[in-house]
Amino acid sequence: MQVSVADAKNKLPELIKAVEDGKPVTICRRGIPIVDIVRTRKAGQKTPRFGTLRESVQIFDPDWWKPMSDKEVEELFERG
Repeated sequence: MQVSVADAKNKLPELIKAVEDGKPVTICRRGIPIVDIVRTRKAGQKTPRFGTLRESVQIFDPDWWKPMSDKEVEELFERG
């Protein structure tokens, strides 16, 4: 199906419905095809599986969550 830019502006819901039904739509300017509207592939409906990266995580410092002491902060700023 080919439509002009003006018709595409006025009939966008109808064009979307046509594309959903599997019909590609070409929008033309002055009779020259400019844009093709085609249906996209459906996105996967997979539910995320939590915990799949559990074995990949490495904790180098088990106390990472504890606040740093004043001495550690000073050493950190001295190293720069």
